[in-house]
Amino acid sequence: MSVFIVGADDLGNIPSNLSKAGVKSMRHFKGRKRVSEDIQIPANTDLILVFSDYISHNIAEIIKRKAKEASLPVVFSKRSWSHLQGKLQPFMAN
Repeated sequence: MSVFIVGADDLGNIPSNLSKAGVKSMRHFKGRKRVSEDIQIPANTDLILVFSDYISHNIAEIIKRKAKEASLPVVFSKRSWSHLQGKLQPFMAN
């Protein structure tokens, strides 16, 4: 599984926990800079993970729309493994 992570400057232990859960590839977009419509979802992305407490409303809307256009699932979560773990369960079984 390949995950595109949006938001947060520091991911802490989340990348290592995602790897342990079976994620093979991760790309991270901090989402701090002013952005426009040119945010690109990497090719071969299986899931988009958005840390909602670390991005602007505008970026969240852009990602949500682009994910829908690409038929990709999006998980919105706090940047906390305990919060994220339960939300990822349905996707990790695939």
